[in-house]
Amino acid sequence: MLILAAILAIFVYGMIAAMLGTILPDLSARFQLTPKQNGTIAFMQALGLIIASVGVGPLIDNEGKKAGLVLGLALITLALFLLPKSTGFGSVSAYLFLLGLGGGIIVTGANALASDVSETSRGTTLNLLNLFFGLGGLATPFISANLLNRNSVRLCYLVAALTAVTLVIHIVTPMPGPAGGLGFVLSDVNSVLAKPALFLLALLLFLYVACEVGVWNWLAQHLIAQGLPESRALNILSLGFALGLLIGRVVVSQILRTVPAETVTLAAAVLMAGTTLWMLRTTTPGSAGVAVFLAGIAMAPVFPTVLAMVADRFHTMTATAQGIAISSGWIGLAVSSRIIGSIAGGDPKRLKTALLVIPGASAVMVAVTLALRAL
Repeated sequence: MLILAAILAIFVYGMIAAMLGTILPDLSARFQLTPKQNGTIAFMQALGLIIASVGVGPLIDNEGKKAGLVLGLALITLALFLLPKSTGFGSVSAYLFLLGLGGGIIVTGANALASDVSETSRGTTLNLLNLFFGLGGLATPFISANLLNRNSVRLCYLVAALTAVTLVIHIVTPMPGPAGGLGFVLSDVNSVLAKPALFLLALLLFLYVACEVGVWNWLAQHLIAQGLPESRALNILSLGFALGLLIGRVVVSQILRTVPAETVTLAAAVLMAGTTLWMLRTTTPGSAGVAVFLAGIAMAPVFPTVLAMVADRFHTMTATAQGIAISSGWIGLAVSSRIIGSIAGGDPKRLKTALLVIPGASAVMVAVTLALRAL
């Protein structure tokens, strides 16, 4: 039941991670939003993710995973029921901030819960868990494009209903409470922050999330600006990127049984730089789909593997350490979204140039991973 609860929470997070990129074309058309305003909306979601990830670690370490997961799922359900009632840029931003709060809580809670399931093979466990993130990310744009005729209102209500069911399951599922003396102690924060590895791992997630969520939030709009129909662009996002994440995590979960996590992460960063650059330079729908799929495979292992590396280094205050690293990732989302939106300005066709932030960040990841291996 614990594994099922963690899987459902990560699946829900995968669905809401793909939500903004899926509904943004519809919202932009309905409220005449510019790419710069879209960047601000993405920033507000990232701000919610940052605040939640920082705050939920101590909550989980003291009160247990269930308290965090139930709170996060409740916030997501509320945000998704309110989002269709948006009246403009301000209300969309507010509801995406609320959605970010809920998402930040459940991604920390679910990964912390899964980290306790198998301490000897955390990398494998977390990659297998996070393949359901890829499945959720695949489902949102696919359902929107092929079943709901790109109707953002019905999509929000559908995902809200699925989240509400998941919330009920988490409420009735027995979960272990906080571990006696291993909870959050304010005086112990210095010992967590004193380890240089935490800062490198946090920087790695900062760069990685800037890349991954950059694809989720902006790829469909970029493809539409290149002349692709919206339904085709959303299918490339789902059957290309999300499917690549899903398949990649299945494969890497087995590779991690024999290959060190640091080596897997380094290889992923190198492949990310190449595939995302190809993704932006390609000019045909077919090659775009292949490039996006390969970019998804390249990115697949990074997030769960880095979280496993954090848990391996911090046997006490694990959720707090993971929360710090995850918060750094959401800061990467906030920064990259503002940069991408500002570069694109009011012209969607300039997204092709703005999205070069993604292969650039991937190249920096290679250097950070090499520094981490030296510790």
